[in-house]
Amino acid sequence: MGTTEIFLLAMLIILTLPWLVWRIGGTDYYAPLVIVQIITGVLLGPGILGRAYPEYYRFVFNPQVTGALSGIAWWSVMIFVMIAGIELDLKKAWEHRRESVITASLALGTPLLFGCVAALGMLGYVGWKGARAADWQFVMGVGMACAVTALPILILLMEKLAILREPIGQRILRYASLDDVAIWGVLAVILLDWTRVGRQAGFLFGFVAAAWGFRKLMGRLEERDRWPVALIWLAACALAADWAGLHFMVGAFLAGVVMDAHWFDQRNMDLLRHHLLLTLMPVYFLSTGLKTSWEGGGAAVFLAAGVLLAASVAGKLIGVRIAGRILNWGPGEASVIGWLLQTKALIMIIFVNILLDKGLITSATFTALLLMAIGSTMLTTPMVAPKLRRVMQLVTRAS
Repeated sequence: MGTTEIFLLAMLIILTLPWLVWRIGGTDYYAPLVIVQIITGVLLGPGILGRAYPEYYRFVFNPQVTGALSGIAWWSVMIFVMIAGIELDLKKAWEHRRESVITASLALGTPLLFGCVAALGMLGYVGWKGARAADWQFVMGVGMACAVTALPILILLMEKLAILREPIGQRILRYASLDDVAIWGVLAVILLDWTRVGRQAGFLFGFVAAAWGFRKLMGRLEERDRWPVALIWLAACALAADWAGLHFMVGAFLAGVVMDAHWFDQRNMDLLRHHLLLTLMPVYFLSTGLKTSWEGGGAAVFLAAGVLLAASVAGKLIGVRIAGRILNWGPGEASVIGWLLQTKALIMIIFVNILLDKGLITSATFTALLLMAIGSTMLTTPMVAPKLRRVMQLVTRAS
């Protein structure tokens, strides 16, 4: 078989297996389709299929095919991250700044602290820190991975719980939006390369100037022209950020942040996200699973994943509970908000992919963090749904 046929065989597997498991198995309550896609990637990766059937694995996922899949995955996730940036409503967060800042700070800072403590413990053992990482980069990277909230997946889960457009849902989006800004800011600091600091400073200054001109242009265009221009802007920002050493995902997020959501019809934005999840993002989710490896980690990977999961969940719930006490929330409110902000999956996976690509973590650490993200996201709906039914008055509480 030629490369084209093998590529199409890989696409057939990527699109078929997870969907069949999700649909026939009825896993949606515990594991949304994106989680099933990631788990399928883990099963098809070098750690399981590659060991059980090495010849089949090397035949289907050969370098040419994985290179093509990576290109699709990069572009699809860049568009997804850009949309997340567009949907950040910082004006709304400013209107409720005391509540938003207190909650977002504690919801991010507490699991970050817990995760950093866990990372410090991992530094005592060989095989976790990447070859190009300083100790502080590894600790901060793992800690932030424990603190991440996946805004796009959070939106999907709240849609299923029928609270996205309700006051409680809008409040949670404000908290997650502020945390998203902090996450990408911390990532930029972690990736700061003093040998390329001139380039990075030049990128930031140039970005500010270009963003000013871009916003002027977008304000004068009709919506049908804004979408093509937005994609051109995305490619330019991602290229410039990667050239500067900040990684193309930082550029993709910045490209979206400087765009106003009202420039685009909300229905079209929702449709674009839905179509990305349907057509292109399965490649990213499954190719992420293909990067998992237990070499050098073995059973310790599962132990590390369990410790990181405990740090992430406990940190998030404790942080939000402290915020609830400060802000005098009602009974059960902090628990619902804390579990929803615990959702990880997409953004956290993007984050740790960058750490792996930059050599700041090893494949064993990546696998442990990926398993942690899967576990935390699978816990969200089962934990939140019964709590939400018991405190339905939360749905109508505005602040």
